[in-house]
Amino acid sequence: MDTRTRAISADAPATPRGTAPYPDSKIFRDLDHAKEALIARMTFGLSPAALGAALSDWFIHLTVAPGKQLELASLYASNVRRLSEYFVQSALGQHTPLLTEPLPADYRFRADAWQIEPYRLWQQGFLLAEQWWNTATRDVPGATRHHEDVAAFVARQLLDVLAPANFPLTNPEVLQRAAATLGLSLVQGARNALEDASRAACGKPAAGMEQFKVGVNLAVTPGKVVFRNHLIELIQYSPASDAVLAEPVLIVPAWIMKYYILDLSPHNSLIRYLVEQGHTVFCISWRNADTDDRNLGLDDYRQSGVMAALDAVSHIVPDTPIHAAGYCLGGTLLSVAAAAMADAGDDRLASITLFAAQTDFTEPGELQLFIDDSEVYFLESMMWSQGYLAAGQMSGAFQLLQSNDLIWSRVIHNYLLGDRTPVIDLMAWNADATRMPYRMHSEYLRRLFLDNDLACGRYLVDARPVSIRNIRAPMFVVGTERDHIAPWQSVYKIHNLSDADITFVLTSGGHNAGIVSEPGHPHRHFRKKLSAVNDLRIGPDEWMASVTAQDGSWWAVWSEWLEAHSSAQRVAPPPMATGANGHPLVDAPGTYVFQA
Repeated sequence: MDTRTRAISADAPATPRGTAPYPDSKIFRDLDHAKEALIARMTFGLSPAALGAALSDWFIHLTVAPGKQLELASLYASNVRRLSEYFVQSALGQHTPLLTEPLPADYRFRADAWQIEPYRLWQQGFLLAEQWWNTATRDVPGATRHHEDVAAFVARQLLDVLAPANFPLTNPEVLQRAAATLGLSLVQGARNALEDASRAACGKPAAGMEQFKVGVNLAVTPGKVVFRNHLIELIQYSPASDAVLAEPVLIVPAWIMKYYILDLSPHNSLIRYLVEQGHTVFCISWRNADTDDRNLGLDDYRQSGVMAALDAVSHIVPDTPIHAAGYCLGGTLLSVAAAAMADAGDDRLASITLFAAQTDFTEPGELQLFIDDSEVYFLESMMWSQGYLAAGQMSGAFQLLQSNDLIWSRVIHNYLLGDRTPVIDLMAWNADATRMPYRMHSEYLRRLFLDNDLACGRYLVDARPVSIRNIRAPMFVVGTERDHIAPWQSVYKIHNLSDADITFVLTSGGHNAGIVSEPGHPHRHFRKKLSAVNDLRIGPDEWMASVTAQDGSWWAVWSEWLEAHSSAQRVAPPPMATGANGHPLVDAPGTYVFQA
Protein backbone atom coordinates (compact mmCIF):
# COMPACT_ATOMS: atom_id res chain seq x y z
CA MET A 1 0.00 0.00 0.00
CA ASP A 2 1.32 3.47 -0.84
CA THR A 3 2.49 5.51 2.13
CA ARG A 4 0.33 8.43 1.12
CA THR A 5 -2.70 6.17 1.35
CA ARG A 6 -1.74 5.11 4.85
CA ALA A 7 -1.47 8.75 5.90
CA ILE A 8 -5.18 9.27 5.34
CA SER A 9 -7.27 9.32 8.48
CA ALA A 10 -7.97 5.84 9.79
CA ASP A 11 -11.69 6.59 9.48
CA ALA A 12 -11.42 6.07 5.71
CA PRO A 13 -11.87 2.39 4.73
CA ALA A 14 -9.58 0.88 2.11
CA THR A 15 -11.16 -0.51 -1.06
CA PRO A 16 -9.74 -2.83 -3.69
CA ARG A 17 -8.08 -1.11 -6.64
CA GLY A 18 -10.44 -0.61 -9.52
CA THR A 19 -13.63 -0.91 -7.47
CA ALA A 20 -15.91 1.72 -6.03
CA PRO A 21 -16.67 1.64 -2.30
CA TYR A 22 -20.16 0.68 -1.28
CA PRO A 23 -21.97 3.98 -0.57
CA ASP A 24 -22.75 3.11 3.02
CA SER A 25 -19.58 1.10 3.79
CA LYS A 26 -18.54 3.59 6.48
CA ILE A 27 -21.61 2.58 8.48
CA PHE A 28 -20.43 -1.02 8.52
CA ARG A 29 -16.86 -0.03 9.46
CA ASP A 30 -18.20 2.13 12.28
CA LEU A 31 -20.12 -0.89 13.55
CA ASP A 32 -16.88 -2.90 13.58
CA HIS A 33 -15.10 -0.10 15.44
CA ALA A 34 -17.92 0.13 17.99
CA LYS A 35 -17.79 -3.61 18.65
CA GLU A 36 -13.99 -3.54 19.13
CA ALA A 37 -14.19 -0.49 21.39
CA LEU A 38 -16.74 -2.26 23.60
CA ILE A 39 -14.51 -5.33 23.93
CA ALA A 40 -11.49 -3.14 24.63
CA ARG A 41 -13.11 -1.74 27.76
CA MET A 42 -13.28 -5.26 29.16
CA THR A 43 -9.79 -6.39 28.09
CA PHE A 44 -7.82 -3.28 29.14
CA GLY A 45 -6.77 -2.58 25.57
CA LEU A 46 -5.44 -6.04 24.67
CA SER A 47 -6.87 -7.65 21.54
CA PRO A 48 -8.35 -11.13 22.16
CA ALA A 49 -8.07 -11.85 18.42
CA ALA A 50 -4.32 -11.12 18.41
CA LEU A 51 -3.80 -13.21 21.53
CA GLY A 52 -5.93 -16.08 20.19
CA ALA A 53 -4.10 -16.11 16.85
CA ALA A 54 -0.72 -16.23 18.55
CA LEU A 55 -1.61 -19.02 20.97
CA SER A 56 -3.36 -21.02 18.24
CA ASP A 57 -0.34 -20.80 15.95
CA TRP A 58 2.01 -21.92 18.75
CA PHE A 59 -0.27 -24.74 19.95
CA ILE A 60 -1.13 -26.12 16.51
CA HIS A 61 2.52 -26.33 15.49
CA LEU A 62 3.40 -27.88 18.84
CA THR A 63 0.76 -30.61 18.42
CA VAL A 64 2.19 -31.64 15.02
CA ALA A 65 5.85 -31.62 16.12
CA PRO A 66 6.62 -35.07 17.60
CA GLY A 67 10.27 -34.22 18.07
CA LYS A 68 9.44 -31.14 20.13
CA GLN A 69 6.90 -33.14 22.15
CA LEU A 70 9.50 -35.83 22.92
CA GLU A 71 11.96 -33.12 23.93
CA LEU A 72 9.43 -31.65 26.37
CA ALA A 73 8.48 -35.08 27.73
CA SER A 74 12.14 -35.91 28.26
CA LEU A 75 12.77 -32.60 30.02
CA TYR A 76 9.69 -33.10 32.21
CA ALA A 77 10.82 -36.60 33.22
CA SER A 78 14.31 -35.32 33.97
CA ASN A 79 12.96 -32.48 36.15
CA VAL A 80 10.69 -34.86 38.07
CA ARG A 81 13.59 -37.24 38.69
CA ARG A 82 15.95 -34.47 39.81
CA LEU A 83 13.34 -32.91 42.06
CA SER A 84 12.49 -36.30 43.60
CA GLU A 85 16.16 -37.00 44.34
CA TYR A 86 16.48 -33.52 45.83
CA PHE A 87 13.45 -34.16 48.07
CA VAL A 88 14.79 -37.51 49.33
CA GLN A 89 18.25 -36.14 50.04
CA SER A 90 16.80 -33.14 51.86
CA ALA A 91 14.49 -35.39 53.93
CA LEU A 92 17.55 -37.47 54.98
CA GLY A 93 19.35 -34.31 56.11
CA GLN A 94 21.98 -34.47 53.38
CA HIS A 95 23.45 -31.33 51.84
CA THR A 96 21.84 -30.85 48.45
CA PRO A 97 23.17 -28.40 45.86
CA LEU A 98 20.69 -26.18 44.03
CA LEU A 99 19.20 -27.65 40.90
CA THR A 100 18.94 -24.25 39.21
CA GLU A 101 19.59 -20.60 39.97
CA PRO A 102 17.18 -17.68 39.49
CA LEU A 103 17.93 -15.32 36.63
CA PRO A 104 20.15 -12.35 37.58
CA ALA A 105 17.19 -9.93 37.48
CA ASP A 106 14.93 -12.21 39.57
CA TYR A 107 15.09 -11.07 43.20
CA ARG A 108 12.12 -13.03 44.51
CA PHE A 109 14.14 -15.81 46.15
CA ARG A 110 17.33 -13.96 47.19
CA ALA A 111 16.54 -13.70 50.92
CA ASP A 112 18.24 -16.19 53.26
CA ALA A 113 14.83 -17.49 54.38
CA TRP A 114 14.38 -19.10 50.97
CA GLN A 115 17.33 -21.43 51.71
CA ILE A 116 15.34 -23.14 54.49
CA GLU A 117 13.31 -26.24 53.67
CA PRO A 118 10.63 -26.71 52.48
CA TYR A 119 10.78 -23.23 50.91
CA ARG A 120 13.99 -24.10 49.08
CA LEU A 121 12.27 -27.14 47.54
CA TRP A 122 9.27 -25.06 46.46
CA GLN A 123 11.35 -22.36 44.81
CA GLN A 124 13.46 -24.99 43.00
CA GLY A 125 10.32 -26.70 41.70
CA PHE A 126 8.97 -23.35 40.52
CA LEU A 127 12.21 -22.39 38.73
CA LEU A 128 12.30 -25.78 36.96
CA ALA A 129 8.71 -25.20 35.83
CA GLU A 130 9.75 -21.81 34.44
CA GLN A 131 12.57 -23.46 32.50
CA TRP A 132 10.21 -26.11 31.09
CA TRP A 133 7.70 -23.55 29.87
CA ASN A 134 10.46 -21.44 28.35
CA THR A 135 11.53 -24.51 26.36
CA ALA A 136 7.92 -25.29 25.43
CA THR A 137 7.33 -21.83 23.93
CA ARG A 138 10.62 -21.55 22.01
CA ASP A 139 11.86 -23.17 18.80
CA VAL A 140 8.53 -24.77 17.92
CA PRO A 141 8.93 -25.90 14.29
CA GLY A 142 6.81 -23.76 11.96
CA ALA A 143 5.53 -21.30 14.57
CA THR A 144 5.97 -17.59 13.92
CA ARG A 145 8.62 -16.00 16.13
CA HIS A 146 6.23 -13.23 17.15
CA HIS A 147 3.61 -15.79 18.16
CA GLU A 148 6.22 -17.73 20.15
CA ASP A 149 7.09 -14.50 21.98
CA VAL A 150 3.42 -13.95 22.83
CA ALA A 151 3.01 -17.54 24.04
CA ALA A 152 6.15 -17.23 26.18
CA PHE A 153 4.83 -13.94 27.57
CA VAL A 154 1.47 -15.51 28.50
CA ALA A 155 3.19 -18.47 30.15
CA ARG A 156 5.43 -16.12 32.10
CA GLN A 157 2.47 -14.09 33.34
CA LEU A 158 0.64 -17.20 34.56
CA LEU A 159 3.75 -18.50 36.30
CA ASP A 160 4.36 -15.11 37.91
CA VAL A 161 0.87 -15.25 39.38
CA LEU A 162 1.52 -18.73 40.82
CA ALA A 163 4.99 -18.01 42.19
CA PRO A 164 5.38 -19.19 45.81
CA ALA A 165 6.56 -15.70 46.75
CA ASN A 166 3.03 -14.36 46.16
CA PHE A 167 1.26 -16.40 48.83
CA PRO A 168 1.59 -15.91 52.62
CA LEU A 169 1.84 -19.63 53.48
CA THR A 170 4.58 -20.31 50.92
CA ASN A 171 6.65 -17.15 51.44
CA PRO A 172 9.01 -17.51 54.43
CA GLU A 173 9.69 -13.78 54.58
CA VAL A 174 5.98 -13.08 55.05
CA LEU A 175 5.65 -15.77 57.72
CA GLN A 176 8.69 -14.51 59.62
CA ARG A 177 7.40 -10.91 59.54
CA ALA A 178 3.93 -12.03 60.67
CA ALA A 179 5.42 -14.02 63.54
CA ALA A 180 7.65 -11.13 64.62
CA THR A 181 4.73 -8.66 64.63
CA LEU A 182 2.13 -11.08 66.04
CA GLY A 183 0.17 -10.82 62.79
CA LEU A 184 0.05 -7.01 62.72
CA SER A 185 1.97 -6.94 59.41
CA LEU A 186 -0.87 -8.83 57.73
CA VAL A 187 -3.43 -6.51 59.29
CA GLN A 188 -1.52 -3.47 58.05
CA GLY A 189 -1.20 -5.07 54.61
CA ALA A 190 -4.98 -5.53 54.47
CA ARG A 191 -5.42 -1.86 55.39
CA ASN A 192 -3.02 -0.87 52.62
CA ALA A 193 -4.97 -2.97 50.12
CA LEU A 194 -8.29 -1.43 51.15
CA GLU A 195 -6.88 2.08 50.98
CA ASP A 196 -5.44 1.51 47.51
CA ALA A 197 -8.70 -0.03 46.28
CA SER A 198 -10.67 2.92 47.66
CA ARG A 199 -8.36 5.46 46.05
CA ALA A 200 -8.54 3.66 42.70
CA ALA A 201 -12.35 3.50 42.83
CA CYS A 202 -12.55 7.24 43.57
CA GLY A 203 -9.98 8.20 40.96
CA LYS A 204 -7.56 9.51 43.58
CA PRO A 205 -3.78 9.26 43.22
CA ALA A 206 -1.91 6.49 45.01
CA ALA A 207 -0.98 6.96 48.66
CA GLY A 208 1.95 9.30 49.12
CA MET A 209 1.63 11.04 45.75
CA GLU A 210 0.18 14.16 47.36
CA GLN A 211 3.63 15.14 48.67
CA PHE A 212 4.72 15.99 45.11
CA LYS A 213 3.20 18.98 43.32
CA VAL A 214 4.13 20.46 39.96
CA GLY A 215 5.40 24.00 40.41
CA VAL A 216 6.01 23.45 44.14
CA ASN A 217 8.66 20.75 44.38
CA LEU A 218 8.53 19.39 40.82
CA ALA A 219 9.32 21.43 37.68
CA VAL A 220 10.57 24.40 39.67
CA THR A 221 13.51 25.55 37.53
CA PRO A 222 12.83 29.31 36.97
CA GLY A 223 11.69 30.31 33.51
CA LYS A 224 8.96 31.82 31.36
CA VAL A 225 6.57 30.59 28.69
CA VAL A 226 7.70 32.57 25.64
CA PHE A 227 5.53 30.96 22.97
CA ARG A 228 2.20 29.18 22.89
CA ASN A 229 0.03 27.63 20.21
CA HIS A 230 -2.70 25.01 20.30
CA LEU A 231 -0.20 22.18 20.71
CA ILE A 232 2.74 23.48 22.73
CA GLU A 233 3.98 25.93 25.27
CA LEU A 234 7.66 26.79 24.86
CA ILE A 235 9.51 27.45 28.11
CA GLN A 236 12.70 29.51 28.20
CA TYR A 237 14.66 29.01 31.41
CA SER A 238 16.29 31.84 33.30
CA PRO A 239 20.09 31.96 33.09
CA ALA A 240 22.18 31.07 36.13
CA SER A 241 25.18 33.20 35.11
CA ASP A 242 26.01 36.49 33.41
CA ALA A 243 27.54 34.75 30.39
CA VAL A 244 26.19 31.72 28.53
CA LEU A 245 27.11 29.60 25.55
CA ALA A 246 25.92 31.26 22.36
CA GLU A 247 24.06 28.26 20.97
CA PRO A 248 20.79 27.50 22.81
CA VAL A 249 19.46 24.02 23.59
CA LEU A 250 15.90 23.04 22.56
CA ILE A 251 14.47 19.95 24.27
CA VAL A 252 11.65 17.99 22.60
CA PRO A 253 10.12 15.55 25.12
CA ALA A 254 7.61 12.89 24.13
CA TRP A 255 3.93 13.81 24.34
CA ILE A 256 3.24 10.40 25.84
CA MET A 257 4.69 11.88 29.03
CA LYS A 258 4.67 15.23 30.84
CA TYR A 259 7.82 17.18 30.01
CA TYR A 260 8.99 17.56 33.62
CA ILE A 261 10.58 14.11 33.60
CA LEU A 262 13.56 16.30 32.64
CA ASP A 263 12.84 18.84 35.39
CA LEU A 264 11.95 16.73 38.40
CA SER A 265 13.19 17.73 41.85
CA PRO A 266 15.95 20.35 41.91
CA HIS A 267 18.62 17.77 42.70
CA ASN A 268 17.83 15.54 39.68
CA SER A 269 16.64 18.05 37.08
CA LEU A 270 18.52 17.73 33.79
CA ILE A 271 17.21 21.13 32.71
CA ARG A 272 18.48 22.82 35.88
CA TYR A 273 21.84 21.08 35.43
CA LEU A 274 22.20 22.40 31.86
CA VAL A 275 21.29 25.93 32.96
CA GLU A 276 23.88 25.78 35.74
CA GLN A 277 26.49 24.71 33.18
CA GLY A 278 25.89 27.89 31.21
CA HIS A 279 23.43 26.69 28.55
CA THR A 280 20.38 28.64 27.42
CA VAL A 281 17.64 26.03 27.59
CA PHE A 282 14.24 25.92 25.92
CA CYS A 283 11.80 23.04 26.44
CA ILE A 284 8.49 22.11 24.83
CA SER A 285 5.54 21.40 27.12
CA TRP A 286 2.89 19.53 25.10
CA ARG A 287 -0.81 20.14 25.41
CA ASN A 288 -2.73 17.15 26.79
CA ALA A 289 -4.92 16.07 23.88
CA ASP A 290 -8.68 15.70 24.21
CA THR A 291 -11.58 14.63 22.00
CA ASP A 292 -11.38 17.77 19.85
CA ASP A 293 -7.80 16.87 18.89
CA ARG A 294 -8.70 13.50 17.34
CA ASN A 295 -7.58 14.52 13.84
CA LEU A 296 -4.17 15.89 14.78
CA GLY A 297 -1.57 13.85 12.91
CA LEU A 298 2.16 13.26 13.20
CA ASP A 299 2.85 16.09 10.80
CA ASP A 300 0.85 18.46 12.99
CA TYR A 301 3.19 17.54 15.83
CA ARG A 302 6.16 18.19 13.57
CA GLN A 303 4.93 21.54 12.27
CA SER A 304 3.14 22.95 15.32
CA GLY A 305 5.58 21.29 17.72
CA VAL A 306 9.20 20.97 16.64
CA MET A 307 9.22 23.48 13.79
CA ALA A 308 7.15 26.09 15.65
CA ALA A 309 9.51 25.80 18.63
CA LEU A 310 12.57 26.15 16.39
CA ASP A 311 11.06 29.25 14.79
CA ALA A 312 10.38 30.75 18.22
CA VAL A 313 13.91 30.03 19.45
CA SER A 314 15.35 31.50 16.24
CA HIS A 315 13.30 34.64 16.85
CA ILE A 316 14.66 34.99 20.40
CA VAL A 317 18.23 34.02 19.49
CA PRO A 318 18.52 35.07 15.83
CA ASP A 319 21.22 33.89 13.42
CA THR A 320 22.46 31.26 15.86
CA PRO A 321 22.53 27.46 15.37
CA ILE A 322 20.45 25.43 17.83
CA HIS A 323 21.29 22.23 19.70
CA ALA A 324 18.14 20.09 19.51
CA ALA A 325 17.51 17.16 21.88
CA GLY A 326 14.61 14.71 21.74
CA TYR A 327 13.47 12.14 24.30
CA CYS A 328 11.73 8.87 23.37
CA LEU A 329 8.97 9.59 20.83
CA GLY A 330 10.08 13.23 20.86
CA GLY A 331 13.47 12.05 19.60
CA THR A 332 11.84 10.07 16.79
CA LEU A 333 9.86 13.14 15.75
CA LEU A 334 13.00 15.30 15.98
CA SER A 335 14.75 12.85 13.64
CA VAL A 336 11.90 13.23 11.13
CA ALA A 337 12.00 17.02 11.42
CA ALA A 338 15.81 17.12 11.07
CA ALA A 339 15.68 14.90 7.98
CA ALA A 340 13.03 17.14 6.42
CA MET A 341 15.07 20.23 7.30
CA ALA A 342 18.14 18.72 5.64
CA ASP A 343 16.08 18.00 2.52
CA ALA A 344 14.89 21.62 2.48
CA GLY A 345 18.35 23.10 3.07
CA ASP A 346 17.45 24.35 6.58
CA ASP A 347 20.76 24.30 8.48
CA ARG A 348 19.67 25.75 11.84
CA LEU A 349 20.62 22.63 13.84
CA ALA A 350 24.07 22.73 15.40
CA SER A 351 23.66 19.20 16.74
CA ILE A 352 21.06 16.53 17.43
CA THR A 353 20.75 14.58 20.67
CA LEU A 354 18.48 11.55 21.04
CA PHE A 355 17.54 10.10 24.44
CA ALA A 356 16.23 6.50 24.26
CA ALA A 357 14.70 7.26 20.86
CA GLN A 358 14.21 4.73 18.07
CA THR A 359 14.56 5.53 14.38
CA ASP A 360 14.52 1.90 13.17
CA PHE A 361 11.70 -0.28 14.54
CA THR A 362 12.76 -3.69 13.23
CA GLU A 363 13.67 -4.76 16.78
CA PRO A 364 11.51 -2.62 19.09
CA GLY A 365 11.79 -4.88 22.12
CA GLU A 366 9.01 -6.36 24.23
CA LEU A 367 6.50 -3.73 23.09
CA GLN A 368 6.21 -5.68 19.85
CA LEU A 369 4.30 -8.28 21.87
CA PHE A 370 1.35 -5.88 21.86
CA ILE A 371 1.78 -4.30 18.44
CA ASP A 372 0.64 -6.14 15.33
CA ASP A 373 -2.05 -5.39 12.76
CA SER A 374 -4.80 -6.91 14.91
CA GLU A 375 -3.75 -5.01 18.04
CA VAL A 376 -3.34 -1.73 16.16
CA TYR A 377 -6.86 -2.05 14.74
CA PHE A 378 -8.06 -2.77 18.27
CA LEU A 379 -6.36 0.37 19.58
CA GLU A 380 -7.70 2.41 16.68
CA SER A 381 -11.20 1.31 17.61
CA MET A 382 -10.64 2.41 21.21
CA MET A 383 -9.44 5.81 20.00
CA TRP A 384 -12.21 6.04 17.38
CA SER A 385 -14.85 5.94 20.11
CA GLN A 386 -13.35 8.74 22.20
CA GLY A 387 -10.87 10.60 19.96
CA TYR A 388 -7.74 9.76 21.93
CA LEU A 389 -5.91 7.00 23.74
CA ALA A 390 -5.73 7.51 27.50
CA ALA A 391 -2.58 6.46 29.32
CA GLY A 392 -4.53 4.18 31.64
CA GLN A 393 -5.92 2.19 28.73
CA MET A 394 -2.53 0.64 28.02
CA SER A 395 -0.76 1.08 31.37
CA GLY A 396 -1.67 -2.46 32.42
CA ALA A 397 0.05 -3.88 29.36
CA PHE A 398 3.22 -1.87 30.08
CA GLN A 399 3.22 -3.09 33.68
CA LEU A 400 2.93 -6.69 32.55
CA LEU A 401 6.22 -6.30 30.65
CA GLN A 402 7.90 -6.05 34.06
CA SER A 403 5.26 -7.70 36.21
CA ASN A 404 7.67 -8.90 38.90
CA ASP A 405 9.04 -5.39 39.49
CA LEU A 406 5.92 -3.33 38.87
CA ILE A 407 3.14 -5.58 40.18
CA TRP A 408 4.09 -8.58 42.30
CA SER A 409 6.99 -7.07 44.21
CA ARG A 410 4.65 -4.26 45.30
CA VAL A 411 1.90 -6.73 46.22
CA ILE A 412 4.37 -8.58 48.46
CA HIS A 413 5.88 -5.42 49.95
CA ASN A 414 2.68 -3.43 50.47
CA TYR A 415 0.09 -6.12 51.25
CA LEU A 416 1.87 -9.26 52.50
CA LEU A 417 4.69 -7.61 54.45
CA GLY A 418 2.57 -4.61 55.46
CA ASP A 419 5.09 -1.97 54.41
CA ARG A 420 4.62 0.95 52.08
CA THR A 421 6.83 1.39 49.02
CA PRO A 422 8.36 4.88 49.43
CA VAL A 423 7.01 7.30 46.83
CA ILE A 424 9.65 9.18 44.84
CA ASP A 425 9.35 12.04 42.36
CA LEU A 426 9.75 9.70 39.38
CA MET A 427 6.73 7.70 40.53
CA ALA A 428 4.67 10.88 40.92
CA TRP A 429 5.59 11.94 37.39
CA ASN A 430 4.72 8.48 36.04
CA ALA A 431 1.24 8.77 37.55
CA ASP A 432 0.62 12.10 35.78
CA ALA A 433 -1.27 10.67 32.82
CA THR A 434 -1.37 12.01 29.26
CA ARG A 435 -3.50 11.29 26.19
CA MET A 436 -2.64 10.76 22.52
CA PRO A 437 -4.82 11.86 19.58
CA TYR A 438 -6.50 9.19 17.49
CA ARG A 439 -4.94 10.03 14.12
CA MET A 440 -1.43 10.75 15.43
CA HIS A 441 -1.16 7.53 17.39
CA SER A 442 -2.59 5.48 14.54
CA GLU A 443 -0.05 6.99 12.13
CA TYR A 444 2.79 6.39 14.57
CA LEU A 445 1.87 2.74 15.12
CA ARG A 446 1.33 1.96 11.43
CA ARG A 447 3.87 4.14 9.62
CA LEU A 448 6.73 3.94 12.10
CA PHE A 449 6.24 0.91 14.32
CA LEU A 450 4.63 -1.60 11.93
CA ASP A 451 5.83 -0.44 8.50
CA ASN A 452 9.16 1.11 9.62
CA ASP A 453 8.78 3.81 6.97
CA LEU A 454 11.38 6.16 8.43
CA ALA A 455 14.23 3.63 8.37
CA CYS A 456 13.19 2.38 4.93
CA GLY A 457 13.09 5.85 3.35
CA ARG A 458 9.33 5.79 2.78
CA TYR A 459 8.26 8.37 5.37
CA LEU A 460 6.70 11.35 3.60
CA VAL A 461 6.93 14.99 4.63
CA ASP A 462 5.22 17.41 2.29
CA ALA A 463 4.70 14.53 -0.15
CA ARG A 464 8.45 13.83 -0.32
CA PRO A 465 10.29 10.91 1.31
CA VAL A 466 12.84 11.97 3.91
CA SER A 467 16.09 10.23 4.84
CA ILE A 468 18.06 10.39 8.08
CA ARG A 469 21.15 9.85 5.93
CA ASN A 470 20.82 13.46 4.73
CA ILE A 471 21.39 14.81 8.25
CA ARG A 472 24.91 16.23 8.59
CA ALA A 473 24.72 17.67 12.11
CA PRO A 474 26.72 15.68 14.70
CA MET A 475 24.68 13.36 16.91
CA PHE A 476 24.80 12.45 20.59
CA VAL A 477 22.69 9.33 21.14
CA VAL A 478 21.87 7.80 24.54
CA GLY A 479 20.61 4.27 25.14
CA THR A 480 19.86 2.65 28.50
CA GLU A 481 20.89 -0.89 29.47
CA ARG A 482 17.53 -2.08 30.84
CA ASP A 483 15.17 -0.25 28.50
CA HIS A 484 12.07 -2.35 27.74
CA ILE A 485 10.44 0.42 25.68
CA ALA A 486 13.35 1.42 23.42
CA PRO A 487 16.01 -1.30 23.80
CA TRP A 488 19.48 0.15 23.43
CA GLN A 489 20.30 -2.26 20.59
CA SER A 490 17.37 -0.73 18.70
CA VAL A 491 18.44 2.83 19.54
CA TYR A 492 21.94 1.90 18.34
CA LYS A 493 20.58 1.24 14.83
CA ILE A 494 20.93 4.97 14.13
CA HIS A 495 24.51 4.03 13.18
CA ASN A 496 23.13 2.17 10.16
CA LEU A 497 20.94 5.07 9.06
CA SER A 498 23.16 8.14 9.49
CA ASP A 499 26.38 9.33 7.85
CA ALA A 500 26.99 11.92 10.57
CA ASP A 501 29.43 11.75 13.48
CA ILE A 502 27.68 9.78 16.23
CA THR A 503 28.72 9.80 19.87
CA PHE A 504 26.86 6.88 21.40
CA VAL A 505 26.41 6.59 25.16
CA LEU A 506 25.08 3.49 26.90
CA THR A 507 24.07 4.21 30.47
CA SER A 508 22.89 2.04 33.34
CA GLY A 509 19.21 2.08 34.27
CA GLY A 510 15.97 1.84 32.33
CA HIS A 511 13.98 4.02 29.96
CA ASN A 512 13.36 6.72 32.57
CA ALA A 513 15.81 6.13 35.42
CA GLY A 514 18.69 5.82 32.96
CA ILE A 515 17.99 9.31 31.61
CA VAL A 516 17.32 10.82 35.05
CA SER A 517 20.87 10.00 36.14
CA GLU A 518 22.19 13.05 37.95
CA PRO A 519 25.82 13.45 39.09
CA GLY A 520 26.31 11.93 42.53
CA HIS A 521 23.66 9.24 42.04
CA PRO A 522 25.17 6.03 43.45
CA HIS A 523 25.78 2.86 41.43
CA ARG A 524 25.58 4.56 38.03
CA HIS A 525 27.89 3.96 35.09
CA PHE A 526 28.03 4.56 31.35
CA ARG A 527 29.99 3.73 28.21
CA LYS A 528 30.84 6.27 25.49
CA LYS A 529 32.38 6.05 22.04
CA LEU A 530 32.55 8.31 18.97
CA SER A 531 31.88 6.80 15.56
CA ALA A 532 33.14 9.34 13.04
CA VAL A 533 31.71 9.66 9.56
CA ASN A 534 34.47 7.60 7.96
CA ASP A 535 34.70 4.95 10.69
CA LEU A 536 33.52 1.43 9.96
CA ARG A 537 30.14 0.71 11.54
CA ILE A 538 30.11 -2.19 14.00
CA GLY A 539 27.27 -4.10 15.65
CA PRO A 540 25.98 -3.37 19.17
CA ASP A 541 27.59 -6.45 20.77
CA GLU A 542 30.97 -5.60 19.27
CA TRP A 543 30.52 -2.00 20.38
CA MET A 544 29.74 -3.11 23.95
CA ALA A 545 32.82 -5.36 24.06
CA SER A 546 35.09 -2.57 22.83
CA VAL A 547 34.06 0.17 25.27
CA THR A 548 35.02 0.31 28.95
CA ALA A 549 32.40 1.35 31.49
CA GLN A 550 32.96 4.56 33.47
CA ASP A 551 31.44 5.27 36.88
CA GLY A 552 29.19 8.28 37.31
CA SER A 553 26.64 10.26 35.32
CA TRP A 554 26.63 10.86 31.58
CA TRP A 555 25.16 14.34 32.07
CA ALA A 556 28.58 15.97 32.43
CA VAL A 557 29.79 14.22 29.27
CA TRP A 558 26.82 15.54 27.30
CA SER A 559 27.26 19.10 28.62
CA GLU A 560 30.94 19.00 27.64
CA TRP A 561 30.01 17.61 24.21
CA LEU A 562 27.53 20.44 23.66
CA GLU A 563 30.16 22.97 24.68
CA ALA A 564 32.69 21.38 22.31
CA HIS A 565 30.19 21.82 19.46
CA SER A 566 29.45 25.45 20.38
CA SER A 567 31.23 28.75 19.87
CA ALA A 568 34.24 29.27 22.11
CA GLN A 569 33.22 32.71 23.32
CA ARG A 570 30.37 33.08 25.80
CA VAL A 571 27.75 35.80 25.38
CA ALA A 572 25.15 37.65 27.43
CA PRO A 573 21.94 35.64 28.01
CA PRO A 574 19.19 36.31 25.46
CA PRO A 575 16.26 38.47 26.60
CA MET A 576 13.03 37.06 28.01
CA ALA A 577 10.97 40.24 28.05
CA THR A 578 8.19 39.34 25.58
CA GLY A 579 6.74 36.26 24.05
CA ALA A 580 7.89 35.34 20.57
CA ASN A 581 4.33 35.69 19.23
CA GLY A 582 3.08 38.50 21.44
CA HIS A 583 1.23 36.35 23.99
CA PRO A 584 1.47 37.47 27.62
CA LEU A 585 4.18 35.61 29.49
CA VAL A 586 3.50 33.24 32.36
CA ASP A 587 6.03 31.67 34.67
CA ALA A 588 7.31 28.16 34.17
CA PRO A 589 6.05 25.46 34.27
CA GLY A 590 3.26 27.12 32.27
CA THR A 591 -0.36 26.01 31.99
CA TYR A 592 -0.41 22.96 29.67
CA VAL A 593 1.43 20.82 32.20
CA PHE A 594 -1.51 21.12 34.61
CA GLN A 595 -4.07 19.76 32.13
CA ALA A 596 -5.52 16.55 33.56
